[in-house]
Amino acid sequence: MLSMIITPKFGDVDGLRHINNNVLPQWFELARNPIYRIFNPDYKFETWNLILAHIDFDFVEQMYFDQDVEIRSWVAKVGNSSFVVYQEAWQGGRLCVKGKTVVVDFDFENKKSVRIPDAERARLMEHFRELAE
Repeated sequence: MLSMIITPKFGDVDGLRHINNNVLPQWFELARNPIYRIFNPDYKFETWNLILAHIDFDFVEQMYFDQDVEIRSWVAKVGNSSFVVYQEAWQGGRLCVKGKTVVVDFDFENKKSVRIPDAERARLMEHFRELAE
């Protein structure tokens, strides 16, 4: 599991005084950075080879401004050319948001997905956790 602590900023709060739902995709993306670095250690656009194919979230509890949020990330599935990252946002000991992101290893020059190399596949599996469906 990968873990990242986010301290909500004032602008993350909406008129209902809770963390706005639109903030979670940004927080989850930030927490995926260590996984992206498996494929792109130098984080250069010239060699970037990942695209997002699908994102979904379930909002379970409200989150508030006054407490840090822990984003937990796992690799839930590794396919031929794509993998699924499962993430959770926890605040005050409560699961507040959970979601999945499908990421594809992509050849931008030829505009097609490519097989995940064995070395990257092995590193992804270091963060694997099977999900209970």
